[in-house]
Amino acid sequence: MGREDVGRTVPPQPGKPVLTIDGAQFSDLDGFYDEVSRNLIPGAVWGRNQNAFSDILRGGFGTPEGGFQLRWKNSDQSRERLGWDETIRFIERKLTTCHPTNRPSVQADLESARRHEGETLFDLIVDIIHDHGPGGPESEDGVLLTLE
Repeated sequence: MGREDVGRTVPPQPGKPVLTIDGAQFSDLDGFYDEVSRNLIPGAVWGRNQNAFSDILRGGFGTPEGGFQLRWKNSDQSRERLGWDETIRFIERKLTTCHPTNRPSVQADLESARRHEGETLFDLIVDIIHDHGPGGPESEDGVLLTLE
C-alpha cells in the first residue's frame, strides 16, 4: 500500500455490486481510461479526464446508483505504470494545452514531478476514488476501493 491508501482500502462488502479494473490491462493513463470504459461504463461516452472520472463514481453513467465496490486488481503494476514517468508525460502534455496564465503553475508541477515530489497519477486517481467513499467529501456516493 502507498502512503495515501494505507488503512483506506476496504475488504469486500456483502450486498455492494463489485466492479473490477485490472492494472495488468493498461500501461498508461489513456489505457486506464480505456479500462474504466470497458469495465465500469461499457458503451458510455465520457470526457476521459479526472473530473469526468469523478463524475462516473457518483453513479448514473452506468455505475450503480448507491455505490459499489471498486476492485483494482494488479494495483501494484498500476502504481508503477502510473508513477513518476507517466505523471511527467501527463504534465508535459498539460503544459502544451493549458491556458497561458496557468503555465507557471503547471511548470512548477512539472519541476516537482521531475524531483519525484508531490502526487503521481496513481495517487491522484486513488484520492479521487477515496473522495467518493467513507470519510471523503462525497462519501454519500458509497464507493469502496479494494487494491489487490
